[in-house]
Amino acid sequence: MFKTIKSDLPASIVVFFVALPLCLGIALASGAPLFSGLIAGIVGGIVVGAISGSNIGVSGPAAGLAAIVLTAIGSLGGYQNFLVAVVLAGIIQIILGFLKAGIIGYYFPSSVIKGMLTGIGIIIILKQIPHFFGYDAEPEGADSFIEASGENTFSAIFHVADNISLGATLIGILGLLVILFWDNILAKKGKFFKILQGPLVAVVLGIVYFILTQSHESLSIDSSHLVSVPIPDDLNSFLGQFSFPNFSAITNSEVWLVGFTMALVASLETLLCVEATDKLDPDKNVTPTNRELLAQGTGNIISGLIGGLPITQVIVRSSANIQSGGKSKLSAIIHGFLLLISVILIPRLLNKIPLSVLAAILLVVGYKLAKPSLFKKMVKMGWKQYVPFFVTVVGIVFTDLLVGISLGLGVGIIIILIKSYQNSHFLHIEDRSNDRHKIKMTLAEEVTFFNKGAILKELENLPKDTYLELDLINTRYLDQDIIEILEDFLYKAKERRIDIKLVSKRGVVENPESFVEFFKTRPKSSKSLS
Repeated sequence: MFKTIKSDLPASIVVFFVALPLCLGIALASGAPLFSGLIAGIVGGIVVGAISGSNIGVSGPAAGLAAIVLTAIGSLGGYQNFLVAVVLAGIIQIILGFLKAGIIGYYFPSSVIKGMLTGIGIIIILKQIPHFFGYDAEPEGADSFIEASGENTFSAIFHVADNISLGATLIGILGLLVILFWDNILAKKGKFFKILQGPLVAVVLGIVYFILTQSHESLSIDSSHLVSVPIPDDLNSFLGQFSFPNFSAITNSEVWLVGFTMALVASLETLLCVEATDKLDPDKNVTPTNRELLAQGTGNIISGLIGGLPITQVIVRSSANIQSGGKSKLSAIIHGFLLLISVILIPRLLNKIPLSVLAAILLVVGYKLAKPSLFKKMVKMGWKQYVPFFVTVVGIVFTDLLVGISLGLGVGIIIILIKSYQNSHFLHIEDRSNDRHKIKMTLAEEVTFFNKGAILKELENLPKDTYLELDLINTRYLDQDIIEILEDFLYKAKERRIDIKLVSKRGVVENPESFVEFFKTRPKSSKSLS
């Protein structure tokens, strides 16, 4: 992986600047110590990054778990009791990895995954607009429509005009212009401008701006609009920021319930992120999902043991990594070390970074995830693709990540059922002479209980005095539910003078006595009709 360090090192710096405010913001939104978010970011980068099979995925604290964490800390009687649940969640994830549960991620339609990426891109843009103008009522990293402050995503934007910070806005605009100029012009001029990333230059300018304007009444940036990393006075106070689980709480059934909940939610978010990042990856690497669950579980155990928040693979940091040219897991690992070194050595310097500059970086990340061209592309692919896509996007924007994905998946399943209903068979009227209908019904390759309604409807609508040829030549699987429908139809067929010709690879039968008996002779080890 060191072969790609020229790409991974600059990418890791960008990911570091994206991760820093998110780690702190998610901890604040979770009602946990600020340092716990940094612990999760460090462990997610170094430990999970090293064990994971993903080349471009980045792990850390996730906004999707913030509400669960906030509630659990209160209900479990303190943060140290909550850490026991984090450790249990990690153990459960490792068990899920050994049980090969990672395959779940493959069952989400591509349209829903694309909708997830686009929805997250839009959320990033909407949530960063207030920070860009110096309105920091909501902590960084929030992604739910209803915010902890009582506002929602759009009302917060509407209130920006009344809360603009001139200094924060000016350096935010300057930072955004630098990033865009760097990406679109300078990066094409030479390798130096690819190694030295625009976001790093924007952050340096932000620090310089803050220092130079501290004494200016209107242009200065208030400390509330800056990064806020805990600053220890000495080694003892630094070590005092770590918390440890109170394992005497392990007998509490609610601790186990929270652990299971976090394990399931974190695993689902991780698997969805893996699917999404693999789609974004220009090298088209495929992440081993079961190994990813093992890596996440290990990370959560370690994070819980030393006072960190629960960890998942996260799309914002992962997409920033991809967009910045990250090629291997070295980028994620280095970003973890950067977090560790910076909070130890330069916390005061970090606290001079304006949040509006970091918002500018995230605005670019969000736009690249939700480009307008993608909407046009999805519409051109037809309604079966764009309906789940748009439902997922709208669901994420107006609720949260998991609800939005669930809505998109639900619509996707409905579309599958509709198409399955329509494609269960092909009906062809071959002859209507002599007042006798000759109809050929050709069943699909696989016919399941999803197709019951369509086939039953066609059989019920057959007119009297019909000669029905039932073609099963290409049918490899016929569900028992369908066989029972055909069996029941035999009785009605005699009443309506309908003759049946059954055609299959096992022969041709005129007016079979029983469909159940005919198919009963199939080999028990296989449901194939061949």
